[in-house]
Amino acid sequence: MAVVVPILIVLATIAAMEWVAWASHKYIMHGIGWGWHRDHHEPHDNALEKNDLFGLFGAAMSIAMFVWGSEWVLGDAAWVPATWIGLGILGYGIIYTLVHDGLVHQRYFKWVPKRGYAKRLVQAHKLHHATIGKEGGVSFGFLWARDPANLKAELKAQRDSGIAEIRESAGA
Repeated sequence: MAVVVPILIVLATIAAMEWVAWASHKYIMHGIGWGWHRDHHEPHDNALEKNDLFGLFGAAMSIAMFVWGSEWVLGDAAWVPATWIGLGILGYGIIYTLVHDGLVHQRYFKWVPKRGYAKRLVQAHKLHHATIGKEGGVSFGFLWARDPANLKAELKAQRDSGIAEIRESAGA
Protein backbone atom coordinates (compact mmCIF):
# COMPACT_ATOMS: atom_id res chain seq x y z
CA MET A 1 0.00 0.00 0.00
CA ALA A 2 2.91 2.35 0.65
CA VAL A 3 3.79 2.33 -3.05
CA VAL A 4 0.23 2.90 -4.31
CA VAL A 5 -0.09 6.52 -3.10
CA PRO A 6 3.17 7.70 -4.70
CA ILE A 7 2.21 6.01 -7.99
CA LEU A 8 -1.21 7.68 -7.90
CA ILE A 9 0.42 11.06 -7.19
CA VAL A 10 2.79 10.61 -10.15
CA LEU A 11 -0.06 9.59 -12.49
CA ALA A 12 -2.33 12.41 -11.30
CA THR A 13 0.49 14.89 -11.84
CA ILE A 14 1.09 13.64 -15.38
CA ALA A 15 -2.64 14.09 -16.10
CA ALA A 16 -2.66 17.56 -14.51
CA MET A 17 0.38 18.58 -16.54
CA GLU A 18 -1.59 18.06 -19.75
CA TRP A 19 -3.97 20.80 -18.52
CA VAL A 20 -1.01 23.00 -17.50
CA ALA A 21 0.56 22.44 -20.93
CA TRP A 22 -2.74 23.18 -22.72
CA ALA A 23 -3.28 26.44 -20.80
CA SER A 24 0.38 27.48 -21.18
CA HIS A 25 0.30 26.73 -24.90
CA LYS A 26 -2.98 28.56 -25.56
CA TYR A 27 -2.52 31.60 -23.30
CA ILE A 28 1.25 32.04 -22.96
CA MET A 29 2.88 30.52 -26.05
CA HIS A 30 0.17 31.94 -28.34
CA GLY A 31 0.09 35.14 -26.27
CA ILE A 32 2.90 36.99 -24.56
CA GLY A 33 5.36 34.13 -25.28
CA TRP A 34 4.77 34.15 -29.05
CA GLY A 35 8.26 35.57 -29.60
CA TRP A 36 9.73 32.28 -28.39
CA HIS A 37 7.00 30.04 -29.85
CA ARG A 38 6.80 31.57 -33.35
CA ASP A 39 9.74 29.64 -34.77
CA HIS A 40 8.00 26.38 -33.84
CA HIS A 41 5.26 27.33 -36.32
CA GLU A 42 7.61 28.36 -39.12
CA PRO A 43 9.74 26.11 -41.36
CA HIS A 44 13.44 26.03 -40.47
CA ASP A 45 16.49 23.78 -40.59
CA ASN A 46 17.76 24.51 -37.07
CA ALA A 47 18.28 21.64 -34.65
CA LEU A 48 16.95 23.80 -31.81
CA GLU A 49 14.18 26.36 -31.59
CA LYS A 50 13.60 29.30 -29.26
CA ASN A 51 10.43 27.37 -28.38
CA ASP A 52 12.62 24.74 -26.68
CA LEU A 53 13.29 27.30 -23.93
CA PHE A 54 9.78 26.63 -22.58
CA GLY A 55 11.04 23.21 -21.49
CA LEU A 56 13.26 24.96 -18.97
CA PHE A 57 10.12 26.08 -17.10
CA GLY A 58 8.93 22.48 -16.82
CA ALA A 59 12.38 21.41 -15.67
CA ALA A 60 12.44 24.20 -13.08
CA MET A 61 9.01 23.14 -11.75
CA SER A 62 10.18 19.54 -11.47
CA ILE A 63 13.46 20.49 -9.77
CA ALA A 64 11.63 22.79 -7.34
CA MET A 65 9.32 19.92 -6.36
CA PHE A 66 12.28 17.57 -5.85
CA VAL A 67 13.92 20.17 -3.60
CA TRP A 68 10.70 20.81 -1.67
CA GLY A 69 10.30 17.07 -1.16
CA SER A 70 13.90 16.50 -0.12
CA GLU A 71 14.45 15.92 3.57
CA TRP A 72 18.17 15.98 2.78
CA VAL A 73 17.90 19.60 1.60
CA LEU A 74 15.10 20.99 3.79
CA GLY A 75 15.11 18.63 6.77
CA ASP A 76 11.83 18.75 8.70
CA ALA A 77 10.50 21.48 6.36
CA ALA A 78 10.34 18.99 3.48
CA TRP A 79 6.99 17.95 2.05
CA VAL A 80 7.59 14.40 0.81
CA PRO A 81 4.68 14.25 -1.69
CA ALA A 82 6.44 17.02 -3.63
CA THR A 83 9.03 14.45 -4.68
CA TRP A 84 6.31 12.38 -6.40
CA ILE A 85 4.86 15.51 -7.99
CA GLY A 86 8.34 16.36 -9.28
CA LEU A 87 8.60 12.86 -10.72
CA GLY A 88 5.22 13.30 -12.42
CA ILE A 89 6.32 16.59 -13.99
CA LEU A 90 9.54 14.91 -15.15
CA GLY A 91 7.49 11.99 -16.55
CA TYR A 92 5.26 14.37 -18.46
CA GLY A 93 8.33 16.12 -19.87
CA ILE A 94 9.75 12.83 -21.10
CA ILE A 95 6.42 11.79 -22.64
CA TYR A 96 6.04 15.24 -24.23
CA THR A 97 9.54 15.05 -25.71
CA LEU A 98 8.97 11.60 -27.17
CA VAL A 99 5.44 12.25 -28.45
CA HIS A 100 5.49 15.91 -29.51
CA ASP A 101 9.08 16.40 -30.62
CA GLY A 102 9.70 12.78 -31.62
CA LEU A 103 6.47 11.39 -33.08
CA VAL A 104 4.65 14.54 -34.23
CA HIS A 105 7.56 16.68 -35.43
CA GLN A 106 9.95 13.77 -36.11
CA ARG A 107 12.93 15.49 -34.54
CA TYR A 108 14.36 12.20 -33.18
CA PHE A 109 12.89 9.41 -35.27
CA LYS A 110 10.83 8.86 -38.42
CA TRP A 111 7.57 6.98 -37.99
CA VAL A 112 4.22 7.93 -39.47
CA PRO A 113 1.40 6.10 -37.70
CA LYS A 114 -1.21 4.62 -40.03
CA ARG A 115 -4.05 4.20 -37.50
CA GLY A 116 -5.10 4.48 -33.90
CA TYR A 117 -4.47 7.12 -31.30
CA ALA A 118 -0.96 7.95 -32.52
CA LYS A 119 -2.36 8.86 -35.96
CA ARG A 120 -5.10 10.96 -34.35
CA LEU A 121 -2.52 12.77 -32.22
CA VAL A 122 -0.36 13.59 -35.25
CA GLN A 123 -3.40 14.78 -37.24
CA ALA A 124 -4.63 16.98 -34.37
CA HIS A 125 -1.26 18.63 -33.97
CA LYS A 126 -0.87 19.20 -37.70
CA LEU A 127 -4.26 20.94 -37.60
CA HIS A 128 -2.92 23.07 -34.74
CA HIS A 129 -0.17 24.20 -37.11
CA ALA A 130 -2.73 25.02 -39.83
CA THR A 131 -3.15 28.61 -38.63
CA ILE A 132 -0.89 31.39 -39.80
CA GLY A 133 0.19 33.46 -36.82
CA LYS A 134 -0.83 33.20 -33.20
CA GLU A 135 -4.55 33.97 -33.56
CA GLY A 136 -7.19 31.27 -33.43
CA GLY A 137 -6.10 27.67 -33.62
CA VAL A 138 -7.19 24.31 -32.30
CA SER A 139 -5.69 21.43 -30.34
CA PHE A 140 -3.46 23.22 -27.83
CA GLY A 141 -2.87 20.09 -25.75
CA PHE A 142 0.04 17.79 -26.42
CA LEU A 143 -1.19 14.34 -25.43
CA TRP A 144 -4.99 14.71 -25.67
CA ALA A 145 -6.30 14.84 -29.21
CA ARG A 146 -9.88 15.60 -30.21
CA ASP A 147 -11.45 14.13 -33.34
CA PRO A 148 -9.71 15.66 -36.40
CA ALA A 149 -13.07 16.12 -38.19
CA ASN A 150 -14.28 18.35 -35.33
CA LEU A 151 -11.00 20.26 -35.35
CA LYS A 152 -11.30 20.88 -39.12
CA ALA A 153 -14.83 22.20 -38.63
CA GLU A 154 -13.62 24.50 -35.86
CA LEU A 155 -10.80 25.81 -38.08
CA LYS A 156 -13.28 26.44 -40.91
CA ALA A 157 -15.51 28.41 -38.55
CA GLN A 158 -12.50 30.45 -37.38
CA ARG A 159 -11.52 31.17 -40.99
CA ASP A 160 -15.07 32.08 -41.98
CA SER A 161 -15.47 34.45 -39.02
CA GLY A 162 -12.09 36.09 -39.63
CA ILE A 163 -10.59 34.92 -36.31
CA ALA A 164 -7.73 33.04 -37.94
CA GLU A 165 -5.93 32.78 -41.24
CA ILE A 166 -5.64 29.12 -42.27
CA ARG A 167 -2.94 27.64 -44.51
CA GLU A 168 -4.28 26.37 -47.84
CA SER A 169 -2.89 22.86 -47.25
CA ALA A 170 -4.91 22.45 -44.02
CA GLY A 171 -8.12 21.59 -45.83
CA ALA A 172 -10.34 23.56 -43.45
